[in-house]
Amino acid sequence: MGVRVVGLCRTYRKGRRGNEEVTALDGLSLDVPAGEVHGLLGPNGAGKTTLCKILATVLLPTSGRAEAFGHDVVTRADEVRALIGIVFGGERGLYWKLTARQTLRYWAALHKIPDARAKVRADELLERLGLADKADDLVETYSRGMKQRLHLARGLVGDPRLILLDEPTTGMDPVAAHDFRALIGELRAEGRTILITTHDMDEAESVCDRVTLIDRGRVLATESPRGLAAMSGLHRWVEAETALDVSGVPGVLGAERRDGLLRVRAVDDAAARRVLDFLLDHGVRSVRAVPPRLEDVYLDLVGRRGMEV
Repeated sequence: MGVRVVGLCRTYRKGRRGNEEVTALDGLSLDVPAGEVHGLLGPNGAGKTTLCKILATVLLPTSGRAEAFGHDVVTRADEVRALIGIVFGGERGLYWKLTARQTLRYWAALHKIPDARAKVRADELLERLGLADKADDLVETYSRGMKQRLHLARGLVGDPRLILLDEPTTGMDPVAAHDFRALIGELRAEGRTILITTHDMDEAESVCDRVTLIDRGRVLATESPRGLAAMSGLHRWVEAETALDVSGVPGVLGAERRDGLLRVRAVDDAAARRVLDFLLDHGVRSVRAVPPRLEDVYLDLVGRRGMEV
């Protein structure tokens, strides 16, 4: 087992006098097999980052336990730290007055990697993450996307078995995000275990073997992206190449237009058939019933607030 979490709770106090108790994790349990890419999805404040911080040994749980490759994150924290690579979102953990090469050499030293090997490792990662031509530029000159790629390189310095990625594509342009997804595939092929938090449903569907939906510190569901969509069964969807207004069809819950397609959300199979008949009667020929996407299931289970980044 790569990661095992059992009944994990984390509470903290806030307010001027610390008299308000907030629950970040509420008895959360999760198993992630070794070699799996596992997505954590949920709204801001759901507990995703808190879970990653506990697994990274930078935050203690209030109760429950968590293990990485059989090592307890509290009682055997040193063993856990030797096995993990951490990439938190944003610009935390980067020193703007260092170059990218110096940054990786510095983190390699923290991992107690010998100088000769550290030099090779830094060059390998700079090449792999597309930063080789900017390796000796100061980090403060980097774009947000380049900084995020440097974050990824830094997280791989210690050759980790478990990689914790918290919103790793934040600030990346579409090309860089595509390259990142390819990198995840390479890391999976190397047998690494990856835990990734994301708001990007397309990203989760494209790179994750399984996903866990978390809300208010609790697990709502864990499944493969496709399996989760199949389990939903809450609503039916129809897609068509048309600009027709279908809001008057009984059973229509909503409709959106994206990339030239009308996507209609119907309450059940009967309503979906009414939408299909309506469109066909109005001469629309490019029309089909489609399964729900991961984003649809997410919205059904978590609600629209979960899409706020």
